[in-house]
Amino acid sequence: MLIYLRYRYYSGEKVMLEALIVFLLIGVIASLTSGLVFLFKDTGSDGSRRTWYALGVRITLAAMLLGTIAYGFSTGQLRMGVNAPWHQSQLPQENP
Repeated sequence: MLIYLRYRYYSGEKVMLEALIVFLLIGVIASLTSGLVFLFKDTGSDGSRRTWYALGVRITLAAMLLGTIAYGFSTGQLRMGVNAPWHQSQLPQENP
């Protein structure tokens, strides 16, 4: 019962945390893609720093992503293996 109450308490915060993780992951992928495009477009030009800026953005987003995941594990909002769809039958069911 305690696990179920704890699960319900964190459900709103958990959704926001997971949305933030997905947003940061999409940002890392977008930064990686933009860095690749800048690398190909700026091959012959001297002094272009767009690839370096994309790298800096990607490193910042990746650090924020790792920090968010660590925060989720430390607060118990993210757990290894328990949130998988095939483990949902192990959670207590709500009585109407």
